[in-house]
Amino acid sequence: MSLAPEDQARANFYALLSRLFYGPADAGLLAALGQADELQADDEIIAARWRELAKAAVSADPEAVRAEYETAFVGTGKAPVTLYTSAYSIKYTNETPLVLLRGELATLGLVRRNEVGEPEDHIAALCDTMRYLVSERELSEQQRFFARWIQPISEPLCNAIEQSEHTAFYKTIGRLAKAFFSLEHSAFEML
Repeated sequence: MSLAPEDQARANFYALLSRLFYGPADAGLLAALGQADELQADDEIIAARWRELAKAAVSADPEAVRAEYETAFVGTGKAPVTLYTSAYSIKYTNETPLVLLRGELATLGLVRRNEVGEPEDHIAALCDTMRYLVSERELSEQQRFFARWIQPISEPLCNAIEQSEHTAFYKTIGRLAKAFFSLEHSAFEML
């Protein structure tokens, strides 16, 4: 399947967000982000957030980023900020979102690999699923999955990251994710 440039860019954004949320950015990723080209986007907010992330990556210390990730998102006991999206959606429903998500992923032919320890409702897994959907599936399937699993939790999750006293570098990632998810939501609404 040949992707249009804008869909390839969307898939790449989802892949990057998945990587950044799955684990701390290492030296190689920080260097790549710091040297990244300007983002050519009609939306000035996402372009500004991209510049902000690139600038933060230039001065970021990989060890400090690792410590920040572990303190904010892993922690001992309950993490200050959870990357598990069920924590943001369960407040508004009596459903068991992880069970429903697993069912939807199975319908799409996707299953968690045995070596992956994170549940499917981790934001990195959801972003990776969207990367796959953008690359391989129809727009209607992308829209349905996004509306059900990412859009309702994107703002609370990104706000929690930005408001946490345990984040510094990851605040820029939260702001970029929020801008990107907002742009996706607006684009899907126009369909």
